[in-house]
Parts: sequence; structure tokens; C-alpha cells
Amino acid sequence: MSIETTQDLRKFGFSEDHQSVYDMIWRYAREELYPLLERMDQEDWFPEEKLRSLHEVGLLGITIPEQYGGMGMDLITQCVAAEAMAYWNHCFAISWLGSENVCAHNIVRNASEEIKQRFLPRLCSGEAIGALGCTEPGAGSDIIGSMRTTAVRNGDEYILNGRKMFITNGSVADMILTYARTDPEAGARGISAILVEKGMPGFSVAQKLDKMGWRGSPTVELVFDDCRVPAANIVGEENAGIGVIMSGLNIERVLMCFFSLGIAQRALDLSVDYARQRKQFGKAIGEFQLIQGLLADMYTDVETMRAFAYQMGKEVADLEIGGGGRGEIHKRSAAVTLNNGRALNRVLDNGVQIHGGMGFMRESEINKLYRGGKVLEIAPGSTQIRQIIIGQELTK
Repeated sequence: MSIETTQDLRKFGFSEDHQSVYDMIWRYAREELYPLLERMDQEDWFPEEKLRSLHEVGLLGITIPEQYGGMGMDLITQCVAAEAMAYWNHCFAISWLGSENVCAHNIVRNASEEIKQRFLPRLCSGEAIGALGCTEPGAGSDIIGSMRTTAVRNGDEYILNGRKMFITNGSVADMILTYARTDPEAGARGISAILVEKGMPGFSVAQKLDKMGWRGSPTVELVFDDCRVPAANIVGEENAGIGVIMSGLNIERVLMCFFSLGIAQRALDLSVDYARQRKQFGKAIGEFQLIQGLLADMYTDVETMRAFAYQMGKEVADLEIGGGGRGEIHKRSAAVTLNNGRALNRVLDNGVQIHGGMGFMRESEINKLYRGGKVLEIAPGSTQIRQIIIGQELTK
């Protein structure tokens, strides 16, 4: 295609360092990750070794301090990296985020020094891939109230029993940051975060899930059947997992808005290019005002997504440990996810409309983006949950 849009982040108040990282990852993703997209989508194939090799180009451990082998950069850097990578290969980018943010960044923010020294260097070197184990077969939107996975202390171990569903990277992960009830009578104050490692007795992958979109990024169901985990693998304090969940969730929501922005910009670029090239009635369809109207709507949605995401990236960048589960930042992170999830799907719908019959074909790139877009209205936290959070904060 002839249109490829990069961003000048500096005009939005980001630093030269942020711009340099964005440009480097954008070029790397164009050359190395975009060529993988077709096979990932068609065969549901995951290039595991490519993810593990990202340390060679400085794309692992972005927010992990240098003493653990990381890059020691800020959360904004991770956000702009997600946008650049998602522009070229959103399927790969979501697996990268599954390890880099929801697992590794949560360890950085919440774990003990001993845990950091044991686990973070492996994530930085590519020796280990991370995942997050939170959602369950019967616990999606009501993840806290309906969580059934338990962890019972037995001497120097926890014995885990339960299941986790829709787990990104679950089949390839070497460590899963897993949430379980350590005090079933205490409700939200009885949940802990525990690192389960591949190969531990009683841990297994039940099934790989066949998804509509984000194909190639492995999504699975996990089973813990009397799974024995060292008590030293707890992240944070026992029964304090709710703080890890909620502060991490607000960061994840904002980060996903950068991810969806990359997808939206790519869809707009594909649609502008198609409108210029596709001829009907003797001229390019982009010359017709109705097509111009669709493109104008797409552009406006993309720029609205960008403004809100960039602002919220700055607001969550220094979120305190355990913070974010209530109040203004909780409301605003829900609002940006609500807005950007809806806007993304409008962009993708208009993009398919402009592509016409080709947009309905599975092999077209706009179709790949369209199939992957819907989940941004479902996770992290559905559109309806986002509305509830905002409404409750406004009216309390």
C-alpha cells in the first residue's frame, strides 16, 4: 500500500525519547512483524521465537529497571510502543502486551525485591514469556465476586485449585500471574496474586480457544488441580491482591487504548488508499462525497481516540501502587476505554464499508482488523461495566 502514517508525538507533548522509541518500533514492526500477520491469521500460528528474540532490539522489559536487565523507561514509552506495533501487527502486539505489561509491569509495581530478582531478568532476556490469569469460566465482568480459584496455604506452599479462561499467552507462558482466593470468607479482601510457573505439578492447559480475531495470539483455558506453588511466589502481601488487580487494570485499560489507536490508524490508512485506487463509474471512489463522508468520520474518530488516549497515558503514568481502584482515575480510565472501544468499531465498520465486497473477504487486511476490533468493547471490562463505573463515580 502507498499510505503509511507515523506520528509526531512531540506535538502532543511527548519527549524526544518517546519519539525515538516510537519511530524505531514502527520501522521494526513494518519490516519484521507485518510479514507474519497473514500466516498468523490464516493458520492461527504464533511466532513464539520472534517474541522471545525481542530483547535483541530492546523491546522486552521496557518498564523494568536496568538492575533487572530491563530498559528502565516509563509507562508512556510502553504505550507508544504498543501503538506502533499494533499498527503493523495487532495479533503479535497483543501477545507482547500480555507478557510485557499485564505480567511484567505488575511484578515491577507490586512484587518483593526477591521476586523481582528471580523473575524479571528472565522476562527481559526472552527466556520467559508472561501471562495474566484472572478471568474464569464463570467469572468475567464479576471477576472479584465470582472468582472460584482458591489457594490454600500448606506449609511453604500454596495448593491451587480452579480454572482460568481466555488467557492470552497461556499455552506458551513460562509464568502466569494468577489471582486466587486465599481467604474465601473475606470477599475482595481475601484474594492474592501468585506466580505459577510452567511445569509445576497440577498445572495444565485444558484447551486452545478458536477466536474470531487476534488469531495467532494463543488464547487458552488453564487448569489448576492441586497445583503446588511455593509460598515465596506470592506477589505483594497475602490477601492484598485486589490492589494489584485494580491498579493494574486501570493501567491496562489506558494501554489498550494506545493499542486500539494503532489499529484504527491502520484501518484509516488502508481505506484512504483503497478509495484512491478503486475505480467505479469511471473515477476513483474517493471522489464521491459519500465515500469522503465515511473517511471524514473515520478520521474524526481516530483523532478523538488519539487525544483522549494520549492524555490518559500521562495521567496513569505515575499511578501509585495499589491506586486506581476508585475515584477520578478509575472513572477516567473507564471513560477512555468506553470511548475508544466504540470509536474503533465505528472506524472498522466504515473501513469495511469503503472496501465493499473486498472488505468482506477474510484475506483482506481490513477484514483482519475488523474481526479483532470487537473484543475492545468486551475486554478489559465490557462496555457495560465501563458505563457502570463511570455512572457510579458521577452519582455517588
